[in-house]
Amino acid sequence: MNLKQQIESYKPYNEQEENDKQLMLKYIDTFEDVLTRKNKMCHFTASNWIVNKERTKVLMIYHNIYKSWAWTGGHADGQSNLLKVALKEAQEETGLENLKLLSEEIYGLQILTVDSHIKKGKFVPSHLHLDCCFLLEAYENEPLKIKEDENSGVKWIDIDKAIEITKEEKMKPIYKKLNKKLKDRAI
Repeated sequence: MNLKQQIESYKPYNEQEENDKQLMLKYIDTFEDVLTRKNKMCHFTASNWIVNKERTKVLMIYHNIYKSWAWTGGHADGQSNLLKVALKEAQEETGLENLKLLSEEIYGLQILTVDSHIKKGKFVPSHLHLDCCFLLEAYENEPLKIKEDENSGVKWIDIDKAIEITKEEKMKPIYKKLNKKLKDRAI
């Protein structure tokens, strides 16, 4: 299934997801380059909500650019298989080797605003991330590893504290949504 079909078949959880789904599909139809950062307005990213087996903790990284605890994830960079991107990013950013995919389906859809910033000495203008989040499970006792060029911390956090610990106000409703979805469905 290609990315457009995957998004078309996604059943939105709430009004935010319904609106973002429609915009994502419009952007796919409008722009040829939504899978690369060459599109300065909007491009696809893949993120992860990594939980422990008991569903009581989430694994987060301390993101160097945003100076906040956050989920793992990254840019599609031309890859249309966002699940593949999500898994690669989860491994690179946490050092985990034994990640269990809880579903091949997208777990959450969101369009995120990114403020202008400097990355690797270069200016990056404000833009949108068209994000598809995936649900993963990992063992709490597996060794964690920092990816120094992107994060300065990796730790398990009580799932309800994930909302409190992030300094990014725009992410709080997203993390709340992901936690509520987790509690609403038995996975």
